[in-house]
Amino acid sequence: MSTQGTVLVIAVPAAVVGAASFGLASAIQHRVTKQVPEVRTLSPRMLFDLVRKPIWVLSIGTVLIGLSLQVVALAFGPLVLVQPLLVTSVLFGAGFAALLAHRKMDLVLALGGLACVGGLSAFLVLGRPSGQGTEFTGASILPLALALGLLVVLALVTARWLPGEVGVIGMAVATGVLYGVTAGLIKVVAGQFRSGGLAEPFQHWTLYAVCVIGPMGFLLSQQTFQRGRLMSPALAVITTVDPLVAAAIGVNWLGERIESSPAILAGEIIAVVVIIGGIVVLTRRGEQLRRAMDQDDRGTGDSTWG
Repeated sequence: MSTQGTVLVIAVPAAVVGAASFGLASAIQHRVTKQVPEVRTLSPRMLFDLVRKPIWVLSIGTVLIGLSLQVVALAFGPLVLVQPLLVTSVLFGAGFAALLAHRKMDLVLALGGLACVGGLSAFLVLGRPSGQGTEFTGASILPLALALGLLVVLALVTARWLPGEVGVIGMAVATGVLYGVTAGLIKVVAGQFRSGGLAEPFQHWTLYAVCVIGPMGFLLSQQTFQRGRLMSPALAVITTVDPLVAAAIGVNWLGERIESSPAILAGEIIAVVVIIGGIVVLTRRGEQLRRAMDQDDRGTGDSTWG
């Protein structure tokens, strides 16, 4: 089978089904995290409370299925192709959340989520991701690492000092960055496994970095879901920032390629603007619904969920 055929038959379906698994897990976790006490950011105490909830433990199994499918997709497809496909988890998540709550999805939230998915899809089509980077190219990883670290710090500071959905979006941005870095490192680990067998990844620092950064991102995601009254805004930001960070890692660290001619670059910038617009819509609508839900937790008029 050709390389392109392998991507279509294995990588793409694995990424989409993985996105559905992540969406289902997010819908469950968003509901269950409301049932445990709030703790300070990145405090692991929250996990000790959550593990007592059987449905939350079940959602971890769904996450593991999604992660397994992500590893399969990354093993057979380029990072800048696989990660954008995972953004469809925001639509799966909104659908599952509405199903679990026996409510209708909010149309504005759905449109905001579609803008994020559509923007990333356009970026993918224009960028024509290529390359199968599974090793660091030798270029310095420090500049991008520092930039991503600074972004995480600024996002958490924003979350600490700004209330409402703006603070939730700050936590979601930090979560997305940690997830994107984890995905980039998983790509390297998957390549090490394919080339050297099961023992090979244990001989490199990347696996151990995944074991630290990945759980940090997961813990922060649970606290993000707990703080946000609605799931869709936070999940959309996480699943949008994640592939953008992963794409930056793929290009800067692993030697993958996206098209960057002036015309294509202009289209990619427009796609990013659409993504940002979708996030703004989600944030504004989320804040409106949050205030309404604070006034009456039972809701009024047509029931919505997102």
